[in-house]
Amino acid sequence: MREPLEPDGCESSLAREPLAAGQAGDLARVFKALGDPVRLRILSIVAGHTGGEACVCDLTAAFELSQPTISHHLKVLKEAGLLTSERRASWVYYRVVPERLAELSALLSLPTGAVT
Repeated sequence: MREPLEPDGCESSLAREPLAAGQAGDLARVFKALGDPVRLRILSIVAGHTGGEACVCDLTAAFELSQPTISHHLKVLKEAGLLTSERRASWVYYRVVPERLAELSALLSLPTGAVT
């Protein structure tokens, strides 16, 4: 299970304070997951899908990749805490984890009045 980017639940920013070693490692795994164009597209498709979730069948139809390759990318996104899934009958449905995206957004935001 992943640890939150902020252990105390507080919002923080890279511009406000340095990351702890554990936070940096976790954040690097998330960015590595997002650094692949296929995974970034998968996340985008799931986030933009009607109802906020997408069936694995919707994802495989969007790519010219094998089902095992899509499954690998989904596994990486889940391990990074960016997606969650639920099996319903023979299909698996994926949803974005909004809290994880909010953590990333808070970490990457500049404090008000920061020099740009």
